[in-house]
Amino acid sequence: MKVSGFTIARNIIKYDYPIVEAISSILPLCDEVVVAIGKSEDDTLQLIRSINSPKIKIIETVWDESLREGGRVLADETNKAFAATDPGSDWCFYIQGDEVIHEQYLPVIKAAMEKYRDDKNVEGLLFNYTHFYGSYDYVGDSRMWYRKEIRVIRSDKQISSYRDAQGFRKNNNKLKVKQVDAAVYHYGWVKPPEAQQAKQQSFNKLWHDDQWMKKNVPDVHAFDYSQIDSLALFKGTHPKIMQERISKMNWKFSFDPMQKKFSFKKRVLYFLEKKFGWKVGEYRNYKII
Repeated sequence: MKVSGFTIARNIIKYDYPIVEAISSILPLCDEVVVAIGKSEDDTLQLIRSINSPKIKIIETVWDESLREGGRVLADETNKAFAATDPGSDWCFYIQGDEVIHEQYLPVIKAAMEKYRDDKNVEGLLFNYTHFYGSYDYVGDSRMWYRKEIRVIRSDKQISSYRDAQGFRKNNNKLKVKQVDAAVYHYGWVKPPEAQQAKQQSFNKLWHDDQWMKKNVPDVHAFDYSQIDSLALFKGTHPKIMQERISKMNWKFSFDPMQKKFSFKKRVLYFLEKKFGWKVGEYRNYKII
């Protein structure tokens, strides 16, 4: 079985992305990892080159800033990385720069890849998500967070990144997937408040015009983490690859998990999800088979 990994990167140091940890977390499962590195304002290229693995394959790109609406440039860059993966691979493992796979899940993921390798009806593998917020001690537990997404796909170039690179489709059709009992740890909302604010000001421009930005993204120095609606304490363990980064956390954030900033409607929907696992109106860009 051959597996290719792929991801995209730009201004990784400037916005404090754990991409070295992200790539390193999937390396044990991959025969190669393609990294599409966009022209950056920092030393992102040198950072990726510093990863000590012959499996890393770098392609340098230029982001098309005209693809601003809906984050389409992210899908465009993801497709460049996917196109550069070995067409002879059985599976391709997509990881974003703020996502990390816990080592405890590697055997489970490998077993699923082997199990469905010859079942061509399975076009991808679906992962659960754990979204950290504010610090490494809290996870988002309200309806604003997506619960699942595809991160392993067939090495089929008819498959492409969809919308803002959150998921994938084949000829604009939802992929047929199998659920894997593994989680992606998403750390995109855990970084110094200054870096988080800079990221918001930069990345929202990939989705919205200047007028929206002026109205919705405050021109402040640091991001205010306290405005979140609901969080829960994280009771598990972090990947070993994240331990050094966690030990260097240099800001403080605390939140009362009993505090729920919900309207009556959202409170009812929250209850239904937590009690019965039913997320009313959940968006699903996949077909579980």
